Amino acid sequence: MYTNKKSPVPLWIIFTSGIIAISFSSILVKLSSAPVSVSGMYRLLFTCLMMAPIMWKYIPEIKGLSSHDWFMLTGSGIALGLHFLLWMASLRFTSVASSTVLLTLEPIFVLAGAYFVYRERTTLAAVAGIVLAVSGAMLVGWKDMSVSGDALKGDLLSLLGTAAVAIHMLLGQKLSKHISSLLYSFVVFFVAACCFAVYNVFQGYTFTAYPPKEWILFILLALIPTVFGHILFNWALKFVNAASVSTAVLGEPVGASLLAWMMLGESIQPVQIGACLLLLIGVWVFLRNNRVHYATQQ
Repeated sequence: MYTNKKSPVPLWIIFTSGIIAISFSSILVKLSSAPVSVSGMYRLLFTCLMMAPIMWKYIPEIKGLSSHDWFMLTGSGIALGLHFLLWMASLRFTSVASSTVLLTLEPIFVLAGAYFVYRERTTLAAVAGIVLAVSGAMLVGWKDMSVSGDALKGDLLSLLGTAAVAIHMLLGQKLSKHISSLLYSFVVFFVAACCFAVYNVFQGYTFTAYPPKEWILFILLALIPTVFGHILFNWALKFVNAASVSTAVLGEPVGASLLAWMMLGESIQPVQIGACLLLLIGVWVFLRNNRVHYATQQ
């Protein structure tokens, strides 16, 4: 696996913990009846509030950020906000498996973007690993894919959300090389929360009239998939490239589908179990063989 420096914690622990955490995201969204943009706003806002007590340590670093850094941070935050908005909205129209399976196209988008933007190239074995992993992930949710009605709308929203998060990851790869991961996460989450707030104002959604159950779900969305998921993956960008993180996240359809089976009663077929194994093998092959080099500038 390509690394710039050695991680103080084995990356397999980081990736495994992060995948388990983000697998709860779709379940919590499904359980909520609040508008998805409100859930997304409070998810990110509560995450920022949890991080706020330690942000004073980064004041000197904040003062040293350039205008270009702020521009890229804002772009990363907007892309993350779009990802959450589009993907969370997709869960209103399609199944957990169908929505999350389209997110597995993220490493392909990231690999393409990394080549055209950063001129990164990897090995054929790593590409083969991605093909295996994406094939397995698609089989996990293939039975729930639809080409008509609301399900198609949900699938399209999930696909657009995947493109948005790929942009977020590519910007994060660049920024995380010289900005502290917690500071990066805090600023990006805050920008995304502000985008949600503006959207909610224009939609006329209430900010406060929600029952206790919804507030608990907002807090859980901040604590589990965001703090223990997205923040860990942002931190990992200091040690691996965006394609490695995106490929590791392919484990989410496995975790999300298992949780949907246990908590929501969504079915899992034998073919999906085999697909999960194929997916995990593909992720392992990619992470083991990903060796980044840079194409010659034309």
